[in-house]
Amino acid sequence: MEMEKLLSSDLGRTLVTAEENKNRAGGIVDLSRAKNIEIDRDLYIEAQSRGMSLTELLEQPEYDPSPPGCSLDAFERQLAAKDLRVSGGNPITVEMFYRGAPALMPEFMQREIRRGMSMRPELGRLLASTSRVNTSRYTPIYIDHSMTDSEMSLRPVGEAAEVPAVNVTEQNNTIAIPDYGLSLKVTYKALRYRSMAQFKVLLWYIGYRLQSDKAALVVDTIINGDGNSNPAGVINTDVTGTLDYDDLVKFWNEFYPYRPNVLVCHKDMIRNILTLTEFKDPIVGFSFQANGEITSPLGATLIRCDEVPSDYVIGLDNRFAIEEVVGQPLMVEYDKIINQKIEEAVISESVAYAKVIKEASLILDNSWT
Repeated sequence: MEMEKLLSSDLGRTLVTAEENKNRAGGIVDLSRAKNIEIDRDLYIEAQSRGMSLTELLEQPEYDPSPPGCSLDAFERQLAAKDLRVSGGNPITVEMFYRGAPALMPEFMQREIRRGMSMRPELGRLLASTSRVNTSRYTPIYIDHSMTDSEMSLRPVGEAAEVPAVNVTEQNNTIAIPDYGLSLKVTYKALRYRSMAQFKVLLWYIGYRLQSDKAALVVDTIINGDGNSNPAGVINTDVTGTLDYDDLVKFWNEFYPYRPNVLVCHKDMIRNILTLTEFKDPIVGFSFQANGEITSPLGATLIRCDEVPSDYVIGLDNRFAIEEVVGQPLMVEYDKIINQKIEEAVISESVAYAKVIKEASLILDNSWT
């Protein structure tokens, strides 16, 4: 009774409100549901069958969904419930992690690889969209550009008059969505006494490199097409072997009605562009020195990709040029990782790239003889 009186009093309500606010701020996290979930191979199998990661599965209502304002997601609550410190001033070792909860290691690795992928945001700047499909082949759409502007433009439509139309069909050829795999050639013995903070950096590097490789796949699709006779158009500079500001302006004009908001170049070509007289703008230079963002004289973002031929400037309107198609998201072989066979585990992903609108990407060739 005394407790009920206290809770119903102004002081009690104040204390309850303060505690709720503390919980929302991350002061206390409820781990009761997390402690009652057994993470094992069967849970990974269920997640895979439902097209989810383990984290996404744990967030489902029947498991441990995150309440509003919770500072930890469902997987992080699993780590907390088992007292596995993977960051901060005193992270545990890989061996200690395996002793505490070996079944959490595959999802931990997958999450940290994804975090490494997010450290290379340039890929996202090349893509108009990302779609998930459940097949190993994909048929891109085809937007007919053969109609003139007058045929496609808006205009008053009288009775029985023909309405302007944009013709959209499927491409003639499907594209394969191949599997890309990467193995981590390191033994458990070499990792067992490393801290989880050190292990995370290794996983970040893997994700970072994966994104770099996928950027190269995008470049190949732009240059050569996706198998539907749609390679990028090529424009030559006025003088072979020479790139000047006028060439870039001419290149920019050829994109109309699109806008080249991204330029992808080899490191040597980036140097040529950055040293143009028109580029030596103190405001642009300050932006580059402050945050590393490179903006060209045409307002486009410059992205380095050394798989681009050194005499090419690839321009694209990233709103319309390329789509990413994912057959299988990033996955690690959970069985082998749980059994401490990290060196045998394969990190894999099924992904392909297709042209959306062919005319939204062009190439400026600096060496055309």
